[in-house]
Amino acid sequence: MREDELATHVVEHFRTAFDDVEIHLEEPYDHYGNRGVADVYVRVRTPEPVDYLIELKADAAIRHATGANEILRQYRRMERYFYKDDEHDIRPKLGREGAGVHVFLLFAPTTRCVEHVHEHHALYESVAPEAVVEDVRATRKVAFLTNLARAADGELGFLSVNGVVPLDSSAFVDAIPTDSRLAEAMDDATI
Repeated sequence: MREDELATHVVEHFRTAFDDVEIHLEEPYDHYGNRGVADVYVRVRTPEPVDYLIELKADAAIRHATGANEILRQYRRMERYFYKDDEHDIRPKLGREGAGVHVFLLFAPTTRCVEHVHEHHALYESVAPEAVVEDVRATRKVAFLTNLARAADGELGFLSVNGVVPLDSSAFVDAIPTDSRLAEAMDDATI
């Protein structure tokens, strides 16, 4: 599975799930030499703006990375510098309920990704789910994508590895949709 396939599913999901949505792929940022690219940047209005910064990882990215530290460094750099770039803006809203920014690190539901995340689960689980980005409440999710076949129906999902349920727990395994790519990858993985 390639990252462009994942991005296609993410775009399909957001176009269906929200009425007022802006979607930008490979959105660059540059703050005093801290350059990078958000794989997918989505802004929805519900009615206030809520942003989704999404870093996607598929087999090729896992294969070429020097390790989980490199992947996490890229993810955290996006969180840290995306809104410091003059092209992007997010501000606190007095009446806002919930997070204004969601920063996702989403892995493909493949055997290679499952094995990688399992091997480095302590690092990925250590990502705190709550954050503040430019004085706006934010959430962080490190997760596997699920329900890829239903993305066009607005039902793309994710199974978080940095939440309350640890990756190697029976509760995590029970939460995996049956007959899904992730269930198949978990069965095929040597973990």
